[in-house]
Amino acid sequence: MFVIGGGPAGSTAAALLAQKGFRVTLVEKARHPRFHIGESLLPANLPLLEKLGVADEVRAIGMEKWAAEFVSPWHEHKQVFHFGEAIDKSMPYAYQVQRAEFDEILIRNAQRKGARVIEGCRVTDVQFLPNDEGAIAQTQSDDGMTKTWRARFVLDASGRDTFLGNRFKAKERNEKHNSTALYAHFENVQRNEGKAEGNITIYWFEHGWFWCIPLMNGRTSIGAVTWPYYLKTRKKPLEEFLLDTIALCPKLSERLRGARIVANVEATGNYSYTCNHTHGGNYLLLGDAYAFIDPVFSSGVMLAMNSAFVGADTVEACLRRPAEAPRALRQFDRMMRVGPKRFSWFIYRVTNPTMRNLFMGPRNLLRMQEGLLSVLAGDVFGKTPIRLPLFAFKCVYYTISLLNLKRTVTAWRHRRNNIRSVDAVSGSMN
Repeated sequence: MFVIGGGPAGSTAAALLAQKGFRVTLVEKARHPRFHIGESLLPANLPLLEKLGVADEVRAIGMEKWAAEFVSPWHEHKQVFHFGEAIDKSMPYAYQVQRAEFDEILIRNAQRKGARVIEGCRVTDVQFLPNDEGAIAQTQSDDGMTKTWRARFVLDASGRDTFLGNRFKAKERNEKHNSTALYAHFENVQRNEGKAEGNITIYWFEHGWFWCIPLMNGRTSIGAVTWPYYLKTRKKPLEEFLLDTIALCPKLSERLRGARIVANVEATGNYSYTCNHTHGGNYLLLGDAYAFIDPVFSSGVMLAMNSAFVGADTVEACLRRPAEAPRALRQFDRMMRVGPKRFSWFIYRVTNPTMRNLFMGPRNLLRMQEGLLSVLAGDVFGKTPIRLPLFAFKCVYYTISLLNLKRTVTAWRHRRNNIRSVDAVSGSMN
């Protein structure tokens, strides 16, 4: 078994497959610990951590997150959503984590479970053999040493590098969404008191939205997710541009009074994409190697780890019970698509004034608020009955949109203009 990438998807898949008795090699281009964005976990992550056997380790590094807060410049109040009020009351909290620590816990767990982990090693090529006989991979280490690997199955968990997606020209820009991000860690950011200290806060502003994620070591992750045109306007160093962007959001600026940046500011473009398939002959695409939409609901780590659990079961079926392979691959395909689909409906509309009003003034008619909280908690794969509440929520959204048709049309036109592709900000910007 050959796994590309040692993030949450790859490390989880490697650990699970090693537990199942497969010989697993995981290749990661970086060396852990390494910085990564995406520090906010969802309550639905916690059962996965328990199954992996790392729950205690993550608890030791995590800041408890009991709620998600939304702040709008068009509303006077702050709206707080407590995860314990979702339909399933058994997942009332999650964690905020430094990804350097969290990802290292997962990759070391894969090693303990028996996977061979090679860091500082980049995959340069993968060739798939005819008749589903496996694959041959080429790698190059930091010291220049090259090596050839033979594997029965390849799991691409390369994240936004989308190794196989690019190789097969399967990666496509998401035509329904497009965003960019710039972010950094700060110290001395004002925090909530008591149990609310670890809450994630989302701030809307003119050009998109901000995240504010408190971490255990006194740091706070601050990031702006904006439309591509906005990042293109940058004419100054990234740190100054980020601070100027924060100044556009007075309520966030107030929390950052006296704060200072303690890590390099980074930026990225071309944030939203999907691959046109989830699997092929002897390979699966896991997590962000398949698709990424937008981080507003902190779904990335949960979707990545869930894809690894489903992916490990799929590989086992394909290799040990070939008669079950077609059904297993169909199930894998469905599970890979259902998560992004559940979140994307909200993501595509999260900056729409009608959606903002519903978020800032939630109602629990037909359990709509509980259904929304279930989505915010990441409870989108299980047996929790969220379909009727979400259907009711969408009906209310479309009804209000029709009753405010002029505003709706104006918002639609603005969004269509905002998500246009801007070549100058595609790729990484540093």
